[in-house]
Amino acid sequence: MSKLITQYAHLHERTVGPKAGEYIRQIGIRTGEWLESFYDGKGSGWTPDQYAHVIVDLKNSIGGHFEISEVHEDRVIVKASACPFGEIVKDSPHLCNMTSSVFGGIASRRLGYGKVSLRKRIALGDEGCEVAIYFRPTDEEDGKVYENIPITPEHGDPYDWEEETIRGLNEELRKSDNMVMELLDELERLQTEVDELKGSHHSDKQ
Repeated sequence: MSKLITQYAHLHERTVGPKAGEYIRQIGIRTGEWLESFYDGKGSGWTPDQYAHVIVDLKNSIGGHFEISEVHEDRVIVKASACPFGEIVKDSPHLCNMTSSVFGGIASRRLGYGKVSLRKRIALGDEGCEVAIYFRPTDEEDGKVYENIPITPEHGDPYDWEEETIRGLNEELRKSDNMVMELLDELERLQTEVDELKGSHHSDKQ
């Protein structure tokens, strides 16, 4: 799944652009709910220490190298020396939205609130990652807030997206198709111009 999301993100960013990050975020929220169910049943609260151990184990299980740096009542800080998405994250830094939304979504569901600050990122050239997850509102300016995230009903499927979400995704994919067709048209137009210039240059020589 990690490889699939990586390839999807890389392709989607090239076609859709900045909006790709938001889709990765939504995938992360749903993926996090699915993954956390392997650790505990839905709806039960966790301590900050339990939360920290789960998110680190989760990331390391898919190829990352994360460790707990600090655990407090109001926040947890984790660090990483390797990203589960590998070197491609440097070409697709919006993949960090996956980490943010997985961490933030789980914090929201298990501790009532999550604000994720990506302080250092391998994707942006840092030697390692440093992520702070707050369980209460904080003055730290950077960060994405996750709260009031709905929990999928028991026996429900977190990947059973709402009709509105599906329509929105279809619309963005349609735009992607249109952008690709426009690009192909532009390349064809440029090729025609090059051919005409070559023909003109050839005529001048004669």
